[in-house]
Amino acid sequence: MRSKLPPSFTNPITLLGVAITTLCFIIIGFLAVLEMMAKDPSPYIGVLAFVIMPSVLMFGVALAVFGILRESRLIRQGKQAERRFPTIDLGNPTHQTGIFVVFVLGSVLVLASGVGSFQAYHAMETDKFCGTSCHTPMEPEYTAYQNGPHARVGCVKCHIGSGAGWFVRSKLSGSYQLYSVAFNKFPRPIATPIHNLRPAQQTCEQCHWPAQFFSQKLMRQTYFSSVGRENVKSTIDLLIKVGGGNKEAGPTSGIHWHMNIRNKVTYVATDERRQSIPWIRSEGPDGAVRIFRSTELPFTADDSTKGEYRRMDCVDCHNRPAHQYRNPSRMVNHLMALGWIDPELPSAKDLSVHVLEDSYSSAAIGKDSIRTAIQEYYQVNFPELVKPKSASIERMITEVQSLFAKNYFPSMKTDWKNFPDNIGHMYFLGCFRCHDGKHVDQAGKVLTNDCNTCHTIVGQQVAGKKAQVSLEGIGYEHPVDVGTDWKTGPCSDCHSTPPEGKEGEKGKAKEKMKAVSVRPSALPGASDAAPLHRRTP
Repeated sequence: MRSKLPPSFTNPITLLGVAITTLCFIIIGFLAVLEMMAKDPSPYIGVLAFVIMPSVLMFGVALAVFGILRESRLIRQGKQAERRFPTIDLGNPTHQTGIFVVFVLGSVLVLASGVGSFQAYHAMETDKFCGTSCHTPMEPEYTAYQNGPHARVGCVKCHIGSGAGWFVRSKLSGSYQLYSVAFNKFPRPIATPIHNLRPAQQTCEQCHWPAQFFSQKLMRQTYFSSVGRENVKSTIDLLIKVGGGNKEAGPTSGIHWHMNIRNKVTYVATDERRQSIPWIRSEGPDGAVRIFRSTELPFTADDSTKGEYRRMDCVDCHNRPAHQYRNPSRMVNHLMALGWIDPELPSAKDLSVHVLEDSYSSAAIGKDSIRTAIQEYYQVNFPELVKPKSASIERMITEVQSLFAKNYFPSMKTDWKNFPDNIGHMYFLGCFRCHDGKHVDQAGKVLTNDCNTCHTIVGQQVAGKKAQVSLEGIGYEHPVDVGTDWKTGPCSDCHSTPPEGKEGEKGKAKEKMKAVSVRPSALPGASDAAPLHRRTP
């Protein structure tokens, strides 16, 4: 049977290109229908349908054109081989059998390819794929995510969102990561990609939005400090002024005033982690503009060109919403308040924090060393308690090991110290990045650092003293006697431990914290003969 197509079209290369193009059209149509029918379509559907498959389709078109041009050149040179389409005779039993076999096998192949493609894109959008399949260095982030408050929100919901555009951007920004993983060039720890994240209005505010924030929230914090061999308990009750953007629901002057769409807060950060903020611009609903400049942080014309001008959104404060590495002191306080770590065990607070903060070369060595250190500490210093408190000691070991596994990753050099959490102001600057009492506007007015702006202390009990309670608010009393130093600087000056090599002058303020133990033998009740040690490889 002679072909009705031009001779230059009937060559294997062109026919292959046409086949690829036709198949891509069919797949694109299928995925487009799937996306339209899906209640909550995956971003990967759009990527496959409108990015990947069109690219393959264009390759098919290019292949077909190349075949036509090549065949035309051969015809002009007189080198074209005569080609004929195969003759199919439906009356021939052999041809009938062949057609049937090709149809069955082709149907199976098409079905298998469709199911395989669907399962492939479905697997690519799973949290397991993001956390383990191709991103082994992301183990710390994946572990923290699984134990965080957004564990049921898929990775792609925040990091990509809907539509193909942001998927492409996210993959382009992470293209170096693919290379670095393949050749073991990735940094340790992996830096937070704060400059490549989608705006919070397109992710966070799909569930949380300022118009629905209102009222106040009561929060109790429990603290333990070692005094002698005892773990002394202190509590503080805070009425958090949440505030919001809906005046019909209550006051809009609380913490979320920053996120009220009628207020525009812009700032410049001069460091990669947005911890150093020398310049702030605030515009109210009446159009009045105030510019605040830090009296301590320099901000020159050169800084203004290099710095990042950014309008505040959710992640400026909630910067670790799904991947939190928690401070050891706060974690241990919480477990002791629950009774999971027995407060009756001597020096339980300081001992737990110490073994968590020690340096280990691997997770396995850290886990073993925690057990060895805690057991030997009580065996040597408090042998009379080992038997009657054996269950409590074992529970303490298990809980501390669990905290370590969820928050410390030696192989990636990842823990809480390398990832500032801007909620609050205890262990990092947080609120005090701006509200430090050192940012002044054009009229000489200081940006407030009054604690009562964001919360009211309605109750406090300090180290066994009588509890103080007042709905009108009470003055804060520091649980440890450090004089008035706590009034003159950020809490993080004493309560935080900067990454190695970044201690700086402010770190010296820790020396004034009497409750902080720096040596194993300094733990209350410990002797120099019973040092805490860690195993080495």
